[in-house]
Amino acid sequence: MQKKNNNPFVYSTDPNFKIEEESNDIETLKPQEQKLRIWLETKHRGGKVASIVTGFIGKNDDLETLGKSLKNACGTGGSAKDNEIIIQGDHREKMLQWLLKNNYSQSKKAGG
Repeated sequence: MQKKNNNPFVYSTDPNFKIEEESNDIETLKPQEQKLRIWLETKHRGGKVASIVTGFIGKNDDLETLGKSLKNACGTGGSAKDNEIIIQGDHREKMLQWLLKNNYSQSKKAGG
């Protein structure tokens, strides 16, 4: 197995070469501009149901804050990662009502 090279230096023979910094700082959209979709999912969860919120655009800290608020509103556990909020159980209606009440006006239930 070959070891990854974590060398931060880049070598180039091009005299005009410049290193461009990666910017992972995505600005969080306002609640009115977020197009969130609420899904019900049972796959890969041991047969248990989970409500998934997708479509969030913004910083990870803001995603976690929104996830915590939704967990509190539903009175259950969950997590927020990879631009998704996962809430244990079928709480789609509660989540939709909470999102609409808190200015996430473009939120919808999705799927069958």
